[in-house]
Amino acid sequence: MKFSTARLSAERLTPDHLPEVQRMHRDATVMAHLGGVRDDAQTAAYLARNLKHWDDYGFGLWILRELGGGEPVGRAVLRHLLVEGVDEVEVGYAFYPPLWGRGLATEVATACLELGRRKVGLTTIVGVTSPDNLASQHVLEKVGLVYERDFMHEGARSSLFRTR
Repeated sequence: MKFSTARLSAERLTPDHLPEVQRMHRDATVMAHLGGVRDDAQTAAYLARNLKHWDDYGFGLWILRELGGGEPVGRAVLRHLLVEGVDEVEVGYAFYPPLWGRGLATEVATACLELGRRKVGLTTIVGVTSPDNLASQHVLEKVGLVYERDFMHEGARSSLFRTR
């Protein structure tokens, strides 16, 4: 399942994307709000989990490029996530710093929410971010999610947002 927006093309994650996922996971600025830099073993496990998600559900993580090609500029996700023992589906995004502040996260999150509703049939979608990531919270609110509560996720305090 590929998709595109006004400025981005999204391609399904494949094993060939390992070098790109490693590049993102080694970028301390990108990973500051995503659990921190990951080593090669953690990245390989992350890739395997996300490839299995595609096999199991038919959606998951996409690698993003600006229209017209070029190097990847980020990633987007629509995937199952356990939140305090409850199976939810989350929307997410990450971009390299030179692309921050251009509205791309809002653009891709909007597209993922639409896919989740229309193609997957979801009635609720969550977003998870760190309580101090105000930029990401702003994106989630712009695309129609509302703050629900803080909770512990993977050992860190996180903020949960949900579609209305």
